[in-house]
Amino acid sequence: MSIQVVIVGAVALGPKTACRVKRLMPDAQVTMIEQGGRISYGGCGIPYYVSGDVNDVSELQSTSFHMVRDPHFFKHSKGVDVLTRTKAVRIDRQAKVLHVRDVDTGVESQLDYDKLVLGTGSRPRRPDLPGVDLGGVYTVSNLTEAEGIRKLVQGGKVSKAVVIGAGFIGLEMAEALRDMWDIETTVVEIADQLLPGFVSPDLAAMAQKHMQDHGVTFLLSQKVLGFEGEAGTVRRVVLESGVLDADLVVMSVGVIPNTEIAVEAGLEVGPNGAIVVDEHMRTSDADIYAGGNNVQVMNQVTGKPGFYPLGSLANRQGRVIGTNIVGGSARFRGAVGSFAVKLFDYSVAGAGLSLEMARRNGLDAICAHVSGFDRAHFFPGKDIIQLELVVERSGRVLGIQGLGNKGDATVARVAAVAPLLAHHPDVEEISNLELPYSPPFSSAMDIVNAVANAADNILTGRSRMVSFQEFQKLWESGERDFVVLDCRDTQDTEPAVYEAKYPGVWVNIPHNDLRERIADVPRNKRLVLICGTGVRSHEAQIVLDAEGIGGSVNLQGGAASLRRGLMNI
Repeated sequence: MSIQVVIVGAVALGPKTACRVKRLMPDAQVTMIEQGGRISYGGCGIPYYVSGDVNDVSELQSTSFHMVRDPHFFKHSKGVDVLTRTKAVRIDRQAKVLHVRDVDTGVESQLDYDKLVLGTGSRPRRPDLPGVDLGGVYTVSNLTEAEGIRKLVQGGKVSKAVVIGAGFIGLEMAEALRDMWDIETTVVEIADQLLPGFVSPDLAAMAQKHMQDHGVTFLLSQKVLGFEGEAGTVRRVVLESGVLDADLVVMSVGVIPNTEIAVEAGLEVGPNGAIVVDEHMRTSDADIYAGGNNVQVMNQVTGKPGFYPLGSLANRQGRVIGTNIVGGSARFRGAVGSFAVKLFDYSVAGAGLSLEMARRNGLDAICAHVSGFDRAHFFPGKDIIQLELVVERSGRVLGIQGLGNKGDATVARVAAVAPLLAHHPDVEEISNLELPYSPPFSSAMDIVNAVANAADNILTGRSRMVSFQEFQKLWESGERDFVVLDCRDTQDTEPAVYEAKYPGVWVNIPHNDLRERIADVPRNKRLVLICGTGVRSHEAQIVLDAEGIGGSVNLQGGAASLRRGLMNI
């Protein structure tokens, strides 16, 4: 017996659900409605359209075999009816009717349903600030806005741009404007670091320095008060600290789930306004499903509800919903919050909890940070990755984050650990994790294993670490009540340079010579140990402890992180 399926929203979740239903039940009557004029597009590709990496906006709406996913495509290729420029206005749950309105004519009609799917997505947070509605202030929420920005910059009408928000989209847009169009670009962020909550201050500082090297300016810990314009177009951004000239403003300060229609229908929503669904993606009404950017799902690390507005999750949830609509029992068990972002020549990736988020969730955790090669140390073209592992004091792994050059190496390391986080792995499991090994691709002891070993050493008290942020504050304080003991070999020229520049503060004793030169180790001040990546300085710490010289701390990541430009020493 055929069923009537109505899907509200036709960008990510909706199309996936519709196609799944039709594949499993070809005689089902499936109708998608979309308030906008375009459907089934890759919104996460918008920054790359603005940058010019994606040449035509239609590519974001095309299949891998170059067919544009428009209403005609869905009708004739998938058997799915699509109503664009149609707004869902009310759900009559008792009658199982969805009331809709034509956006252009205002004419209302209704659609009967057996199963209703809410894929209403989210909308950009647009703070109620003076001048926010001026021309040239965008939120990059859809293809129309993307085209508006591209038209402005292509027309040579933008010389200065301000991006508000240093999250994923904000940073990607900053890169797009600066890299392709050579626009003077400033990023304003209310937090004191890039990607707040997602990565550590150390990784954020590395990413910031790299973007600054490519011409992007950052103003952190800054609050936007409003916008000023001329002839209806933005010209200035007003901050607490002053005023910035701007021909273009891109606001990227988070999103709000579109759940008003669900609330009015009496469906259960969470504290953040997102729709509550079970593992089968059913709402509190068994005949109404929801997914994508309008629902809360379980965080598989904390066990608490979370909000993850990601197209990748929306597609997976759409398949689950489609399966269950036709009688299946598929489950979406939650998310660990995996992410990846390209920032010029760097990639930053992560999964699970950062140290900050772990502590916000009341977890007693530590963070291990290592620098290591992305392949065998003897293989040509090797490069350094910074990798961090967040671990509860009990030994349970809570998250992993990394930074490296924009190849796949960093993302691959994070991707190896991400699926395990839902199963609450301990440090030993990551320490012994089997990864594919061949010198062109990895080391025999991969950096993933190394960061777990570093975490284990911290947890067991065999290693005492200092982060770069802590060391930077110590160094910049001007109080020289410490000595940097550089454990690198004499063939490395940096130790001698620093030793000459900072006599009595920077001392070079190669790790291999430490036992023979133990008498040369300063004993009246705290020791900060450093080497190339943190390995030799860890071994030096063991030697010092055995010789009764305790209290030293090892600089996490070693000089490899210094070379990324965190500090001017």
